[in-house]
Amino acid sequence: MESFVLTKVLIVEDDQEIVGLLEKFLTSEGYEVLVAPDFASALSATSALAPDLVLLDIVLGTEDGRDVFREIRLISDVPTIFLTGRGLESERIAGLKMGADDYIVKPFSLGEVSARIESVLRRSKSSAAPHGVDTPNLRFGELEINESTHEVILADTILELTSKEFSLLVFLASSPRQVFSRDQLLQHVWSSSSDWQNEATVTEHIRRLRTKIEVDPDRPLWIRTVRGVGYRFEPGPSTANLPASDAAREST
Repeated sequence: MESFVLTKVLIVEDDQEIVGLLEKFLTSEGYEVLVAPDFASALSATSALAPDLVLLDIVLGTEDGRDVFREIRLISDVPTIFLTGRGLESERIAGLKMGADDYIVKPFSLGEVSARIESVLRRSKSSAAPHGVDTPNLRFGELEINESTHEVILADTILELTSKEFSLLVFLASSPRQVFSRDQLLQHVWSSSSDWQNEATVTEHIRRLRTKIEVDPDRPLWIRTVRGVGYRFEPGPSTANLPASDAAREST
């Protein structure tokens, strides 16, 4: 018998009436529904359960959902839709500039919620190009980056990268040796800025990317740190013989 994996939607909401309404409706729509009422449980569920999409209320009792979103972005690129009673255009723009994928204003219809979820999931899936094109777009020795197949191959091994890790690597590798600040990377890779999103997001994604493409993440060969400025991609890695003190500085 063929098995199906349900799309997981995490609802981060402290209003039990809204939770019950959304949970019943989304379950009937064929989604697996997860619920988190606060900051800590939202981060735990995102990390442990890997939802496909998050519905996040901006107001969680005394907690600010935007802070939850910033922390989620440090550990996951999961598509996120803000839920809010604040319908001002400036509020919606601020949420989107932070990096949210969409914005639903309360009161909302269940049909609108369903349509927006489907739209965001389609956009998320379409960001991964179809497989079938074998020629890499970027090649640096043993490192091959193929934007058509959304694959990164290092020493004949396919690496498992998230969509944001892949986008970050492609952006850096497309301009070898050019130094980019964290704010520039937020602008170009996240379509955000340090005014809306914590620069620690970039730092964490660089760390995670290094654990996947570097032989020794503490002595990186590919993604180099330029202290006080930002990061650059090194097309011809040559840090193997760096003094230990210099190599240690590369890991920040």
